[in-house]
Amino acid sequence: MAIANANPFVQQRDLHAGKSYVRRADRGVICLTGADRLTWLDGLVSQQVRAIAPGESVETLILTPQGRVQHQISVVDDGVRCYLILDAEAIAELAEWLDAMIFSGDVSVHAEPDLSVWGVFAGIANDVIAAVLADELGEAAVIVWLDPWNALALGGVQYAAEPHPGNSWTYREYLVPSAAAERVASALNEAGCAPSDLGAWDALRIAAWRPRRESEGDDALLPHEVDWMRSAVHMSKGCYRGQETVAKVHNLGAPPRRLVLLHLDGMSDTLPERGNEVQLEGATVGHITSAARHGEDGPIALALVKRTTSEQATLDVLTEDAVARATQVVVVPTSAGHAVTVEKLPRLRDR
Repeated sequence: MAIANANPFVQQRDLHAGKSYVRRADRGVICLTGADRLTWLDGLVSQQVRAIAPGESVETLILTPQGRVQHQISVVDDGVRCYLILDAEAIAELAEWLDAMIFSGDVSVHAEPDLSVWGVFAGIANDVIAAVLADELGEAAVIVWLDPWNALALGGVQYAAEPHPGNSWTYREYLVPSAAAERVASALNEAGCAPSDLGAWDALRIAAWRPRRESEGDDALLPHEVDWMRSAVHMSKGCYRGQETVAKVHNLGAPPRRLVLLHLDGMSDTLPERGNEVQLEGATVGHITSAARHGEDGPIALALVKRTTSEQATLDVLTEDAVARATQVVVVPTSAGHAVTVEKLPRLRDR
């Protein structure tokens, strides 16, 4: 779909104000059915989902046995079906894995290629989509996932200090059947709501410190490192794969890396790319995970740096043809973790 206004700053402004929307071709849907779908899923994921009410939105993670982030999943249930929204390229892999994890119980797993994902913030565009889908499907059949990044989730832990830029994050995603897509697009156009590029959403995401598996993730990523403990991890739910590592890092250890927001100086023409080195006094301390040119904040980036990197240090970002100075905004502090103080046993000579 052609973008009516190519100015990225206008797109960011309109999208955040709810006057625009973004077609999320990068997102896909898996559907779970069966009476045991929620209790079964609860045993596999990091957030508590066994008792979510119809229409309630949850973010969760699937971790490796070592506690590394493998999948980021948005979850919403309508009372009969549970919808998992995630990166489109991971749909086939995850659906196959989930199906293989059904050992007993009433659960079935299948992809939903007929459903497209439309992202929008609170405002007129949201109201238009909701109204059209309610008219097409019936109000009870409208499926919308409300991103929980705007508050600390029940059972979660927040490392970032307040005020948190995510507190004003009103993003949500609608699942639109292909038969209704043309009418939704037409109604949005009539209301003066033009589509925005995914890049506009990404700039807003970065400014809100909102992690994304496809950007911030790598084979070593722990949820603690990007403050996913805030929204996607329940610290007192039942067992799930990777739980032991999650608990140990939070209670007795510390994440080896921490997420920072960087304000980039002198990046007038180009932006750093994912993977570009971040250095301190000539030594590599981390890498860029995502970058954007923000309408208010200018060139910004998210980066993962060593936990011990000074929070006050000005960093250098290396690109192919330049070195940019970068001022840190702390997202995950160096003090993250060590939540439980274990009393040391007295030594024999101290008795």
